[in-house]
Amino acid sequence: MQTLAQQFLTEAEQNTISALVQEMEQQTSGEIVPMVVSASHSYPTAVIFGATVLALPLSLLLMPVVGGLLWLGSQNVWIFISLFLAFYGLFYELVRRLSWLKRLFLSSSQIEAEVQEAAITSFFTERLYKTKEENGILIFISVLEHKVWVLADAGINARIDPGQWQDIIALITAGIKAKRQSAAICEAIRQIGQLLQTHFPIQDHDINELHNIIVK
Repeated sequence: MQTLAQQFLTEAEQNTISALVQEMEQQTSGEIVPMVVSASHSYPTAVIFGATVLALPLSLLLMPVVGGLLWLGSQNVWIFISLFLAFYGLFYELVRRLSWLKRLFLSSSQIEAEVQEAAITSFFTERLYKTKEENGILIFISVLEHKVWVLADAGINARIDPGQWQDIIALITAGIKAKRQSAAICEAIRQIGQLLQTHFPIQDHDINELHNIIVK
């Protein structure tokens, strides 16, 4: 079964993006790494909260019906507990497995914090801070949360206003909403590549230090 990240970009689209990154990096010493992850966090509290919110009213509604059918009274607490446990188990699995359902129980602040943390963690685990000129840049896309982050190393941020990355984020986000994620990512890579060409021109003996695309 494909992950959300694998569904987000087909293998052909991944190859196209990888080839474009390689093309851009032949014109700059900067390193561009697009990274697509299925989710930035598993959100266990959202699963518990969602299962509870869905199971509780349904159990209350069905309690008098089941109690009447079994001749146990309309307010039997044991019927309620039995119904709640059964529905909780069902909805727990549904919320855990269905990304669109899980999103209903995530707050915007929670999403922002988790995606930011995941992007920063990935920047270091994928060794973007290890480039020779501190000119690595990460395009981080978290599919479940519908969020995009762009993180650049110190060498880039010393020469390029970090505020420009908001335009890149807006470009990719708009493309995702229009179901044109591959085309939007490619356009973002071209724009980033052009910026890096100005400040980090290609050098002799330059090598590709990082992955051209990461999909998890």
